[in-house]
Amino acid sequence: MPRTLTIATRGSALALAQTGMIAAELTRLTGVNVVITVVTTEGDTSRASLSSIGGTGVFASALRAALVAGECDLVVHSLKDLPTAAYPGLVLGAVPGREDPRDALITRDGLTLAELPEGATIGTGSPRRVAQLLSLRPDATVVDIRGNVDTRLAKVSSGELDAVVLAAAGLTRLGRLDAVSEFFDLALWPTAPGQGALAIEAREEDSIPELALIQHPATRISIAAERAVLAALEAGCTAPIGASAAIDGDTLTLTAVVYSTDGSSELGSTNSVKLPAGFFVSGAAAESGAEADALAVGLGTDIALQLLSDGAGELAELGAAS
Repeated sequence: MPRTLTIATRGSALALAQTGMIAAELTRLTGVNVVITVVTTEGDTSRASLSSIGGTGVFASALRAALVAGECDLVVHSLKDLPTAAYPGLVLGAVPGREDPRDALITRDGLTLAELPEGATIGTGSPRRVAQLLSLRPDATVVDIRGNVDTRLAKVSSGELDAVVLAAAGLTRLGRLDAVSEFFDLALWPTAPGQGALAIEAREEDSIPELALIQHPATRISIAAERAVLAALEAGCTAPIGASAAIDGDTLTLTAVVYSTDGSSELGSTNSVKLPAGFFVSGAAAESGAEADALAVGLGTDIALQLLSDGAGELAELGAAS
C-alpha cells in the first residue's frame, strides 16, 4: 500500500494552489499519497497591518505548531514568510524550484508606475514596497492593505485604488498574470529574501527521503544567501530590505538594498562567490552541498555587515523592525 503524507497549509487560494502543486509533484515522482489539511493562522484572521502583529512570521507559527504536535508530516510556507531563526525540532526539508521572484504592478488601464497620475493611490502591505514606491514616485499616496490576491485586485478594478503591487509568483500560481501592467526589474527593485520560493518543513527526527526529489539546489543556495542578509541584519520579515541572488555558471551573486522607511534614502551592496565545482552534478557528495551552503551564508553575512558598516541600521531603524 502506498505511503501517505499529510501536508498542512494555510487556507487561502494561493496557499492551497502552492501546496497542491507540491502534493502533485510528490505523488508524480514518488507514488506517495498526499492529504492536504488546512490550518488557520493569526495572519489569516487579523485585519491589522502585518508589521503591527509581528510581520509575515505570523503566517508560519500555527503551521509549525501543528507540525510539532504531529498533526501533519509536512508544512508548506511561502519562503519569504518564514522567520530566519531556527525552530526547535524542525528542519527545512526541501526548497523546490523558484517561481518568478519579481514584484508586479497592477493598474486598471495598463499604466506603468511612471505613467500613473500625480498623487496616485497605490496599495501594498509591505514596508519594503512602500519605500521602493516612494523612492520612485514620492508624490504617490501609498495605502496599507491586507487580504488575498483577489481582494487586492478588486480594489483596483473597483476604483478604490489606482494600483497595487503584488508578487509575480503568486499571480503566476493563480493564473492571474493577465492583470499585470508592469514587472519591476530586480536590478532596480530587489524583492523580499525568498520571494517566489516555497519552503517545505519537516520534523527533525522524521525520515522523508521523498523530499530529496523535489529539492532544487540552485534555489536553495540562492535563498540561503538572501536570508543570511536578514539574519545578519537582525531584521524582521517586514523590514524595508530587498535581496536578490542569482547563479551564473558556478558564480553566486547577491545584491541587497536597505531603504529608509520613507524611500528617501537607500544603501546597497553587491558581491559574488564561486560555488564548489561539483555542486550541480547529480548525486554530488554531501560535502559539496554543505560547502555551498556555507559560502552562500557567508556571502549574505558579509554583505549585511558591509551595509551595517555603511549605516544601514540607522537608515532603516532595524532595531525597531527585528
